Amino acid sequence: MAEVKILYEDAQIIVCVKPAGMASQAERSSAMDLVSWLKNYIGGQKRAVGGQKNYIGVVHRLDKPVGGVMVYAKTPKAASELSRQFSAHDTEKTYLAVLTGRLPETSGVLENRLERDGRTNTSSVVDTGGKQARLEYRVLAERDGRSLAEVRLYTGRHHQIRVQMAHAGAGIYGDMKYNREATEKWNRERKTPTGSKGLGLFSCGLIFSHPATGKRMKFKVLPGKGPAAIDEWPGLSYYMNDENEPGR
Repeated sequence: MAEVKILYEDAQIIVCVKPAGMASQAERSSAMDLVSWLKNYIGGQKRAVGGQKNYIGVVHRLDKPVGGVMVYAKTPKAASELSRQFSAHDTEKTYLAVLTGRLPETSGVLENRLERDGRTNTSSVVDTGGKQARLEYRVLAERDGRSLAEVRLYTGRHHQIRVQMAHAGAGIYGDMKYNREATEKWNRERKTPTGSKGLGLFSCGLIFSHPATGKRMKFKVLPGKGPAAIDEWPGLSYYMNDENEPGR
C-alpha cells in the first residue's frame, strides 16, 4: 500500500501528502483511495470527533496521478467552511511541474478558456465558451532538455495545469493525455521506459485559513520520488527554506 504522510491533525482538519497514483476519494475500483485510508487511520487511532465517527469531508481534489499536499475536514462544519474558501479562491495552491519544451518567458501568467469533454475526460483551450483559467508560473531550473517550474493556481479547472502548459508549448513530462509525443521523444532519446517515472506534477504547497480559529495554515513539501523529486533536481534543496507553519 502506498505511504500516506500526515503533516498536521487536530479536531477539525487533517493535512496529508497524497501519494501519486492514489485517488483522492472513492472511485469504481478496488484500490485504496485516500478518503478510505484516512477513515481507517482515524478509526484505528480512535480519534472520532464530535459523534461523527471517522468522518472525512472532501473539500478539494488532486488528479489520481498527481501527488502532494491535501486537506480534509473531520467535521461537517469544517467541511463547509473549507469548501467555501476553495470556491472563493481564498486558498493558495502551488505545484512543481516538470516540463518539456520551453515557456514563452521564465516567469509569467497564462490565461485561457477551458472546456471539458465528459465523454473523453479531457479539457481543451477554446476561443469562446468554457470557463476562465488562470495560473502563474516561474521557471526554477533547466536540465537535460526539461525545465522545472513553480506553478500557482488561481482557478481550479479540470486538468488545468496540464492543458494550459501543453497549449503554451511546454507540456507536463509524463502526461500521456496532453503531452505524449514530447514525453516519448525525451524518453526515447535517453532510453528511458515510458511510464517508469510517472507524471511530472506535484502539489507542493497549500495555504488556507483554519476553519475554526481563522489562523492561516501553511504547508510546503517536496516529492520523495518521481520526475520532480530532489534527486532529479538537486537545486531544490533551497526551495524548502520556508518550513511548514501550522497555525501561523
